[in-house]
Amino acid sequence: MKILVIIPAYNEEANIGQLLKDLEDCHVNNKKIDLLVINDCSKDRTSEICALNKIKVIDLPCNLGIGGAMQTGYKFAYNNNYDFAIQVDGDGQHNPSFIKDVLEPLISEAADLVIGSRYLNKEGFQSTQLRRIGIRYFSKLIQILVNQKVTDPTSGFRASNKKVIKLFAHKYPVDYPEPESIVYLSRIGMRILEVPVIMKHRVGGESSIKSFGSLYYMIKVSLAIMLDILRKPNSFVEKEVTE
Repeated sequence: MKILVIIPAYNEEANIGQLLKDLEDCHVNNKKIDLLVINDCSKDRTSEICALNKIKVIDLPCNLGIGGAMQTGYKFAYNNNYDFAIQVDGDGQHNPSFIKDVLEPLISEAADLVIGSRYLNKEGFQSTQLRRIGIRYFSKLIQILVNQKVTDPTSGFRASNKKVIKLFAHKYPVDYPEPESIVYLSRIGMRILEVPVIMKHRVGGESSIKSFGSLYYMIKVSLAIMLDILRKPNSFVEKEVTE
């Protein structure tokens, strides 16, 4: 069982060191997990701190955003034959102690994608009021369009099995991809499940998602989601995975 934790990071020198130490202590079924940092062309010491901690890092030559950074990680996972890939954001808000919880439904083959939701038990940091409004909006939109109930559709704490790794390695949304990728997977028949997690406040640095509550962002992602549901599974990879 090969497990990869993908850590997208942009200017996270204040958070990445402690996160890597916490992840280094993480084991699943007494097996150590592999770590991969995708440094999204940071302008600070993010890459240097990873090197000092002897963690594998891919330094992107230009800033691709969260979608491009994560697809890079999924391509690495696919090309290196990993069974499971877990996204843990570099801001330190995701608690590594819940990795076993997001993995368990994949190991038991109860789901293809597992999302760590802060809203199932409503414990820990619940985000700002403005973002909570946006999250509830996307949750309702996804339920209406694909009949998939997701309480935390923007959560970046997610685990994927081999099928989803292959799909995401070949196709992954670029801008704030979490809501759109849920619709994409649901549309082609992948099983999506949420488990409760507790998230923490960001200790330092600044979120790369500054426009989350803006009307522009809401319209942009909504249109991307609605356009996606009009597509039929037509790529070779989609047909291979869903048949």
